[in-house]
Amino acid sequence: MSLFKQLFIAICALMLVSFTGSFLVSVESSREQQVNQLRAHAQDAATALGLSLSPHIQDVAMVELMVSSIFDSGYFESIRVLDSESGQVMVERTGVPVSGEAPQWFARLVDLAPASGDAIVSDGWRQAARVQVVSHPLFAVGKLWQSALGILLWLALSGLLCIALGVLLLKRQLRPLDYLVEQSNAIARREFLSLPELPKTPEFRRVVNAMNQMVEKLKALFAEEAARSEKLRAEAYQDSLTGLDNRRYFDLQLQARLGVDEQACSGFMLLLRVNDLAGLNQRLGGQRTDQLLKAIAVQLQQISQGRYLLARNRGGEFAVLAAGLERGEAEQLAESLDGALASLQQTAASDCLPVAHIGMTAFAPGDRPAALYAALDAALAQASSQNLQSWACSEHDAQRPAADERQSWHGLLDRALKQGRFQLYVQPVVSAVDPARVLHLKVLARLLDEQNNPVPAGRFLPWLERFGWATRLDLAMLDWVLAQLRSNSSCVALSLSGSTIRDPQALQQLYERLRQHAHLGARLTLELDEDQLPDAVTLEALTVRLRSLGFSLGLQHFGGRFSMIGNLAKLGLSYLKVDGSYIRAIDTENDKRLFIEAMQRAANSIDLPLIAERVETDGEWLVLRDLGIEGVQGRLFSEPGLWT
Repeated sequence: MSLFKQLFIAICALMLVSFTGSFLVSVESSREQQVNQLRAHAQDAATALGLSLSPHIQDVAMVELMVSSIFDSGYFESIRVLDSESGQVMVERTGVPVSGEAPQWFARLVDLAPASGDAIVSDGWRQAARVQVVSHPLFAVGKLWQSALGILLWLALSGLLCIALGVLLLKRQLRPLDYLVEQSNAIARREFLSLPELPKTPEFRRVVNAMNQMVEKLKALFAEEAARSEKLRAEAYQDSLTGLDNRRYFDLQLQARLGVDEQACSGFMLLLRVNDLAGLNQRLGGQRTDQLLKAIAVQLQQISQGRYLLARNRGGEFAVLAAGLERGEAEQLAESLDGALASLQQTAASDCLPVAHIGMTAFAPGDRPAALYAALDAALAQASSQNLQSWACSEHDAQRPAADERQSWHGLLDRALKQGRFQLYVQPVVSAVDPARVLHLKVLARLLDEQNNPVPAGRFLPWLERFGWATRLDLAMLDWVLAQLRSNSSCVALSLSGSTIRDPQALQQLYERLRQHAHLGARLTLELDEDQLPDAVTLEALTVRLRSLGFSLGLQHFGGRFSMIGNLAKLGLSYLKVDGSYIRAIDTENDKRLFIEAMQRAANSIDLPLIAERVETDGEWLVLRDLGIEGVQGRLFSEPGLWT
């Protein structure tokens, strides 16, 4: 039972005892008062009748008349006139009043006895007779009944008023407890809340102050671990001069795009090489050359706007990985880069040569990185020999996309969305300690082509994004998953695209579908890619709304923006899925292990589970298990299979 209920019951019990005691004391006091009034009434009547009968004591008829008039005018049980010498009754009237105001049970309860009074009737100097008057208590019981009702009403009203005021006071005084509960629940949801205004009650003030100190300590510990993890990531995967990713991180992401899993996709790769970097160092000096490299990095970031992976490979060489681009878009990107570099011509202090040359080539799943870099070197050689433009495109021995690829993908995807030509595949996410225990199933989409062959998501998702149809697939996938869950007891995770989250109309349709299936909330977790997260306000509103509907949110492919984990702490996420590029060969590369270990400490400080993606070897799994990772997902444990 809650403290509020206990105090409320105590107040009610106290008021009941007080009310009962006050009522009994008041009724008893009124009863004594009525008894005294009955005695006075009987004695006054006897005295008045004795004085009235003195002149007429010898006239029996007059005595009877006067006794009758007195008896009929009041509440009397009996009036008797007795002879003084013989004691014989001269005149007597008896009777009981017909009705009274008080109920019989009340009359029996108060048990008000009749009161008597007597007086001497004189005949000159002689005592001629004696008058005995007995008052009936009916009238007094009626007065006592009215008094008891009044007291009862007053005490009831005052008691209810006191209880109401007590409840309001309790709620006001116990409000810090409600906030403490919310604060504890927020910590469980990995949120850090502090009560800025301390309560005035000393006991509550001490408790709230202690909770605030604990929350601030947790925030400090988490911020410290997050900063350490981000520092390790920057040292391992970031170029210190330009702030771009380094060659190592770029190669990790390139291998993921060229693989055979869900992240595999096609696109174009560009390589930008600054002309005569050694000569620039001699002519401009190291400081101005570094400024030129920083300026090139800024131009790349402005043109990319977060859509492409940028890296500084070494020296004056920059790489761009543009997944999902087709030939015409890649050429436009190269033209934009060429124009941006032209603005740095004066900085390079060279009038005859462009600042840099650009080579590009297409890539597709299954290509070898060495072949791609060879094609890029050939493209750079071709670009340096040209006079009209400083970029060139080179083909390698991989299969090139057909000329009408855009049109064919448009028709295939449109028909597939209209006819539902998709299949649901699942890959289990298992416990790192006990791989036999499945945490949930990751739902994957497979497109059926014209020959009914399943096409991985990495091949068709870029085209969906290009056509603006990602939201259509998200809503369709959600409908299929919800329908499947009605006949399936599994817990699943489903990815959403950034387009759906940024579209208010699509988001409203998503909420409506989830509201209609709120009973499935405990078994469905929605996921967002790290690189498709909306702004902080939109993301927080999304998590709050999903939580109100009974669903939860997780992040996948996480790691590249670990500095934002401080903002994610208050969202109450279900888990973070670490991108597979940080997991590959973690058993042989110590810096990766240090980075994941720091990430695990930071996440563990706020009780946020980490799940490793694309675990493919026993060595990787054993290291992750030793680090305390919650779950693992990858081909080592199970290949994606059709969800039946």
